[in-house]
Parts: sequence; C-alpha cells; structure tokens
Amino acid sequence: MSQSEHSGQPGSRIEPGMTTDFRQRMSYGDYLGLDLLLSAQKPLSDAPDEPLFITIHQVQELWLKLCIHEIDGAIAAIRKDELSPAFKSLARVSRIQSQLVAAWDVLSTMTPADYLAFRPSLGESSGFQSWQYRALEFRLGAKDPRMLAVHKHHPVAHALLEKAYREPSLYDEAVLLLARRGLPVPTACVERDWREPHPFDAGLRDVWLGIYRENRQHFDLYELAEELVDIEDQFQQWRFRHMKTVERIIGFKTGTGGSSGVQFLRTALERRFFPELWDLRGQL
Repeated sequence: MSQSEHSGQPGSRIEPGMTTDFRQRMSYGDYLGLDLLLSAQKPLSDAPDEPLFITIHQVQELWLKLCIHEIDGAIAAIRKDELSPAFKSLARVSRIQSQLVAAWDVLSTMTPADYLAFRPSLGESSGFQSWQYRALEFRLGAKDPRMLAVHKHHPVAHALLEKAYREPSLYDEAVLLLARRGLPVPTACVERDWREPHPFDAGLRDVWLGIYRENRQHFDLYELAEELVDIEDQFQQWRFRHMKTVERIIGFKTGTGGSSGVQFLRTALERRFFPELWDLRGQL
C-alpha cells in the first residue's frame, strides 16, 4: 500500500474528485470564519488555565446566541398558532442547554490556584454582564429594568435588551395562545404591562391544570407546557452548576463584578419563569 493510500486516521485519504485547490473557492474555514473565531482568544496573563476560562465562556456565548435565535423562532410560531415548528425550536433549546450545563464540568477541572493565577487580569468583568444571558432571561420572562443599566455603554446590546424587555415573553405568548383557544385565562394575565415579570396566578394555574387533566383533548397545549418545563428545568440545572463551580473555585469570595458571588447566584435558584406549570403538579 502506497503512502498516498494510507494515513493515520480513517477517512482522511484524498479521493478522486475531492477539491483541494481553494484559491478561488470558499473553504470550510472561510465559511465558518475560523480565522476570526480562533483569533478571539486573547489571554491577558501567562497563566496556563486562562485559555480554558476564555474558551468556555466564548463557547457558552455562542450557545446562548443560538438559544435566543431558536426561542425567537418559537415565539413567532406560537403567535401564528403553528406549534409544530415551535416544538422543534424549544426541543433544540433544551438540547443546547444540556451543552451549557456540561460546560461547567470542563471548567471545574480548574483548581482555585489555577484561577487565582489570572483572576486579577479580569478586572471588573463578570458573567453577570453577559447581555445575551440577560436577553435570554428577558425572553423567558425574568424582567428587571435594573439589568439594562449594565449595558448602557453598548448601544446595540442595550437596544436589543430594551426591545426584549418591552415585548411579551415566551410564556406570555403561550398564555395569549390559551386565550385565543377560548380557554378561561384571567384578564390580568393577557392585558398587562409586558415589562413586568409574570406573577403567579391561581386562575391561570387552573387553566393549565385543566389542560393536563384533559391532555388528550388539548395535547398540543399539553406538549407546549412540557417543552416549557424542560427549558426551565435545564435552566435551573445550569444555574446550579454555575453556582457550585464558582463555590468550588473561589468559595464565598466577592465576584469580580462586585456581586456577592455564590450568595448572589444562589438567589436565582428560587426564581421561577413559569410558576403555574410547576405548581399544578401538586394539584393533579
């Protein structure tokens, strides 16, 4: 067997007809913008673990971007009463979230000493300042106008967040769909200020409860509810793993952005996006 016919890896052999000249063609690297993507990791210290820290957070930002794209697609589909494409998008978000959760397993291989070797280089930068994370929270209904102030220095991000802040969330759109289907949704749940977080409503809980009890009759709405629960479940797992990773690496130190660190992250575990969908389980 000649050297040209054998290589160290299966499937790596050049076959007749395979393109090898990319001087006038778009290559894989061109399509993905790899030169730009792979040059975006710029450590500010010589610490060997800083590239890991940067890469993990950049990968998470890419996944967040895709989550936002898919949720926007789901919202648009729900507005048109087209639930099948919404289910596809929401299921994809749940799969993406599993990747976000798993990312903490990689970061947790970094020891406290590893992190302290480059932590001063971070200055006051913090994951708390991720505008994409905030945009995702706003789309899921966790709206807080105070979070907008962090992004005033970034006009484009601020404008996108302001838009998400003022528009109905994913859950709001699901509730509006229930009302369009003729279900007895309380008026306060559909005629309200979308800038406010959705408060728990026992009447709305009972509407969802009826859907669960008569799930054969309302199967698409039942499936929508379970897709939403999947997303919140994964989101809470992400929050928990974030908190535990931070605790493992820096204990209860103050965060780089000035937050209380672990204590700040722990408070998020008590907040619900879709409270009625969780409460009804005790009523079934």
